[in-house]
Amino acid sequence: MDLKKDVKYIQTDGYRAPEAELQNSLAQAGVEMEGDSGCTAAVDLWSLGIILLEMFSGIKLRDTVRSQEWKDNSAAIVDHVFANNSLACPAIPVYHLRDLIKSMLVTDPKQRCTAETALLSPFFSIPFAPHIEDLVLLPSPVLRLLNLIDDSHLHNEDEYEDILEDMKEECQKYGSVVSLLIPKEKPGKGQVFVEYANSSDCKEAQRLLTGRTFDGKFVVATFYPLSAYKRGYLYQTVQ
Repeated sequence: MDLKKDVKYIQTDGYRAPEAELQNSLAQAGVEMEGDSGCTAAVDLWSLGIILLEMFSGIKLRDTVRSQEWKDNSAAIVDHVFANNSLACPAIPVYHLRDLIKSMLVTDPKQRCTAETALLSPFFSIPFAPHIEDLVLLPSPVLRLLNLIDDSHLHNEDEYEDILEDMKEECQKYGSVVSLLIPKEKPGKGQVFVEYANSSDCKEAQRLLTGRTFDGKFVVATFYPLSAYKRGYLYQTVQ
């Protein structure tokens, strides 16, 4: 049997870990790898690292990962990609993503991060500020109202309590209100967060409140991620 014609290549070209590349080459030559030097689940972390880097950069990296420069110092190339990507949303903690990707692209599979350690990265624990288009289009049980509250309203306790009651009374016209929050300090200062019992009520409130005027001001109403609201993550601005 001709082994060269019966080789099953491990991983897709461009996302292939170094040890998979080696095993494929040896298999092509009819040489079997010894001991535990073959491929493990670490090859998947390598592929994921390349995919994340491509998603961030917006370019295919097949030729890059084949280059001698990559083999000599892949970490430097990752740093270069991040340093030159001016299109990244500043709300994303890019330095955590950079470090996560670099830990996935370590040449030695025994030193490469595992799935368990990758999930412990700060990249997965820091909330992302949602894009304004998502907040407008994707319903959630939480409504965020902008352009309503002046700083002067926040520092007068009686006036503040009156505003809370007025806003709750108004918002209850559209559905069952579970909670209502108007932060006095940043982040979220002066924004009105209204948690409804369900997304349908919130969607109706967003539709009817958008564009209305209160005290001569046009209301801007968007949805807000329930998970972020529950955890106390309030974004002052959204790009």
